[in-house]
Formats: sequence, C-alpha cells, structure tokens
Amino acid sequence: MNGSVNVSAGRSYLAIPGPSVIPDQVLQAMHRASPNIYAGELVEMTATLIPDLRRVARTQHEVAIYIANGHGAWEAALQNTLQPGDRVLVPSSGRFGIGWAEMAQGLGVETDILDFGNHAPWDMDRIAEALAADTGHRIKAVLAVHADTSSSIRNDVAALRRALDAAGHPALLMADCIASLGCDRFEMDGWGVDVMVTACQKGLMVPAGLGIVFFNARAAEARRALPRISRYWDWEPRANPEEFYQYFGGTAPTHHLYGLRAALDMIHAEGMEAVWARHAHLARAIWAACEAWGADGPLRMNVPDRALRSHAVTALRIGSPLGTELRMWLEQNLGLTLGIGLGMAPPRSPDWHGFFRLGHMGHVNGHMIMGLLGGIETGLRALDIPHGKGALAAAAAALAGA
Repeated sequence: MNGSVNVSAGRSYLAIPGPSVIPDQVLQAMHRASPNIYAGELVEMTATLIPDLRRVARTQHEVAIYIANGHGAWEAALQNTLQPGDRVLVPSSGRFGIGWAEMAQGLGVETDILDFGNHAPWDMDRIAEALAADTGHRIKAVLAVHADTSSSIRNDVAALRRALDAAGHPALLMADCIASLGCDRFEMDGWGVDVMVTACQKGLMVPAGLGIVFFNARAAEARRALPRISRYWDWEPRANPEEFYQYFGGTAPTHHLYGLRAALDMIHAEGMEAVWARHAHLARAIWAACEAWGADGPLRMNVPDRALRSHAVTALRIGSPLGTELRMWLEQNLGLTLGIGLGMAPPRSPDWHGFFRLGHMGHVNGHMIMGLLGGIETGLRALDIPHGKGALAAAAAALAGA
C-alpha cells in the first residue's frame, strides 16, 4: 500500500472494548427534545425497562439504575451491603478485579485479594482454601469479575457459587458483568449470584452513563442490616420507587432511557440465546485470525485456552513499541481504532506499548469483524511486522462454519 494515501475517510470503526458501537436505532431514539420528567410517556416507558433488564440478566429479582459508569455500580453494590471493617474476598484475573478491591478499600472495607495475574483464571482450589480458612465468616462478600476487560479472561461464576456452597460459607456472591452482560452467557439466578453490576456502554449498546445493579433477597437483607446508608446510593427506593424521581435519586437520565429502551428492543427481538451465540461465533473468527498471525511473528493472544476467553474482548501482546505503532497507524490511515492495553504493564513502562485489545461486543456482525481483521492485516503489512499467513481465510472459514 502507498503510505502517502490516506483511506480513512468514511465511517470510522471504534473497535475498543467499550464504549461499543452504538446502533442507529439507539441514536435515533435519543435524538429528541427533553421530555416531561413528572408524568406521561417517560414515566410509563421507564417502568417497561425493569422487566426487560431482568430478562437480560436472567433474574426475577430487583433492579436499581444509577446515573453512573461501572465504577459507580461497583460502589453502589458495596455501599448497600457492607460497612467499614467488613472483609471481602477478591479473586482477580486482571486490572478490574483489582480495581473493585481498591473501591472497597476506599470505603474502609478490608480486602483479601487472590491475584491470579493477567493470564490465568481463578484457581478454585485456592478460593476454596480461603473460604475454608475463614471459620469465623468474617468475609461478607466475594467480589468476582466475570470477564475482565483488561485481560479478556472469562471466569466461571457458577463454579464460585459451588465453592461457597461446598464450604457452607454465607458470603454474598457479587459478579461484575460490565464487559460480559449481553455478550457472554450469564445466569444470575441459575448461578446463584446475589448481586450483579453492569453498565450500559458495552453489550447494552447505549452511550456511557448508566450503571445498573441487580440484587436478590439475601442482598436486600444485608442492606437492611446496615446501621446507615447514603440516601443517594440506597438501592431500595430505586428498586421500589413510590415516586418516579426515586428510580434515579433525582432527575432522570432522560435520553439514556430512550436509548436503553431501543437497545433492549433490539436484544429481545434477536433473543438472548441468539445474542450469546452471535458473540461466540464472531469471537471464534477473531481467534482464528489471531492464532494464524501468531504462528509466525511476535503477536500472541493473552489467553491461550479458548474455553477461558471472553466473547466480547480479546487482549493481545505484540511487543513494545509495536502495539502502539499498529494502533496509531490504523487510526490515522484506515479510520480503525483499537483498544489500548490496560493493566498489562505499568503505565510509564515502555512495555505498555506492546499490548492492544479488540472489542467485539454489542452491535457487531460478520462483515464488521472481517473489516476489523482486514484492517489489522493491512497495518501489519504496512509496518512490516512479521506475522503468519492465512489469517483472513481462517476467519472467513470460521464465520462460514467450515
């Protein structure tokens, strides 16, 4: 390719692991004048969101919506169940497990972190040992990231519930599904999860701004046992409002709600099982290409075992400074933006430039994935980065079902 010719004009493609691509239907739903926040259409429409959010989470339990990002959802879950001096167990497989633990520490909660690094899933034997050792049941909750956006490791939440039950441990099981909800199979009630947190800007396909917390009767009981709770973070009036404003602790995030309504309509028209199957199918095409590129050259997938990979994000290593050089070339020359590496090296270390991530969550289809992969192959060629051959053919075969 002639490096002097820029072919980035046209619609750009943001292939980062959130915020994800926003569907036109969602954008159109949000492109409207502000509605009345006291009566009428908005009030009636908001009530329809709750059962449809439950359907996505596979739960019959409560839903609380916050004007927040995923960090806000983390804090809401902690504020409603724990108090200073309580202890939590945090099995971590990436930066976001550590981040949730840091949030707890800031609230005066003691944390037992089992750090399994950035390349391995939870070790259930070590978790079982930690639970068995807590004979006094000081651990009040287990903070578990289902799919860590930094490492792209997908953990077994159902196995964690089995470990808690086998130990006879009463700790609440809290799951972070910020990266996985609407992408990877998740069964809140079926897997015995007490609290689940998510945000709207990934699998739910809405611009960032809504944090959502789901909680069951055990978690509600823990909240009632607290001596005090912030009126803003309290999930009880949000889940069971007597007046409309209580859904949100004040003014409603009006346009986000219209966008969420459109997104949920799209998800349920496709069907949850079909949404999960689509993400798995597209992920296999990405993996096929990345594995082919890695056969001859520096590119490596962060998670070698396919069974442990997220279906929403893929973390890759290619060596410094090639990760940053590839990302910059693609953005400047093709209009394709890849995600930065996150938590894989210290921020000011030169090694930070050796990582990148691919987001394939939410509003994505086969031709978008083939365009993403074709763009990466173009960048590898333009920068003379060694790579194995046949990647695009391997991806096409995966998509075709071969």
